[in-house]
Amino acid sequence: MNVKHPLRTHFERFVTVSDAEFERIQQRFKVKHLEKNSNAMLPGDSVNETFWVEEGLLISIYNDETGKEHILQFAIENCWITDQEAFYNQTTGSLTIKCLENATVWALSFDDRETLCDELPAMQKFFRKKANDSFVKQQRRLLTYLTSDAQQRLRLLMQEYPGLIQRVPKTILAAYLGVSRETLSRFKL
Repeated sequence: MNVKHPLRTHFERFVTVSDAEFERIQQRFKVKHLEKNSNAMLPGDSVNETFWVEEGLLISIYNDETGKEHILQFAIENCWITDQEAFYNQTTGSLTIKCLENATVWALSFDDRETLCDELPAMQKFFRKKANDSFVKQQRRLLTYLTSDAQQRLRLLMQEYPGLIQRVPKTILAAYLGVSRETLSRFKL
């Protein structure tokens, strides 16, 4: 039985790549093994990589000027995560990317991403489709956050990431939903 590489399977949800193309793609990535509770990125770091999660769970966190923690994103298997503003503008970041579980990620530098898009039309198409998908999800989350109560936000999260709530500490889940831990405890999970 010929089992496809998980990264190739991920790409082929959106585009078709040949064996030779996938070999070129794979050469541009670096595999990283991250330990639970470690940080893949900190505020002030130069952000030159985006990460595709093969295994594990990461979150992006923004700490406001009062020190309050805001969870922006969960990244489970087959998700991408980075400080997007810093990555695309090639500046220092403002987010923390933290591992909530041991993780295996595939890191792609900004330059390697640009090279892949220049050399392989399939990769340009892939990243365009992924960006569009991300824009839609961000808009849905923003609208839900603006117009819905916390229970509706929780339902959206559970639809988007089935099984996630069993993997995330309740304090982090509450921070993502914008509620207190006590409020979250009243919801049926």
